[in-house]
Amino acid sequence: MASPIDDYLDGFTGEHRRKLEQLRDTIRAVVPEASETISYGMPTWYLAGNLVHIAGFTRHVSLFPGAVGVAAFADELDALGLTTSKGTIQFPLDAELPLDLVRRIVEFRAAQQRGKRHR
Repeated sequence: MASPIDDYLDGFTGEHRRKLEQLRDTIRAVVPEASETISYGMPTWYLAGNLVHIAGFTRHVSLFPGAVGVAAFADELDALGLTTSKGTIQFPLDAELPLDLVRRIVEFRAAQQRGKRHR
């Protein structure tokens, strides 16, 4: 049975699809216990609240780790020349994803969210 995220990914082909699947696989590997859904029209993972979102756009795919997730890795993101906004990281289609960095960002966010459960 297809999940809502599978249905979302079915709307993409080529590099969009490959990169979105890489993001999904990385998130699942880091936080297999997180629940998956569609929120704000994007694949979303929850762990004691919003963990991260991903989405595909015309010229890039994005990871949405929230403002704190972007700020914590700002120097590395800048060094890679990635476009960011307050809570979003854009990955161009013509470059490989920095999956180690994505993994560390998701680990950072997961640690934050796990901390919420113990308050």
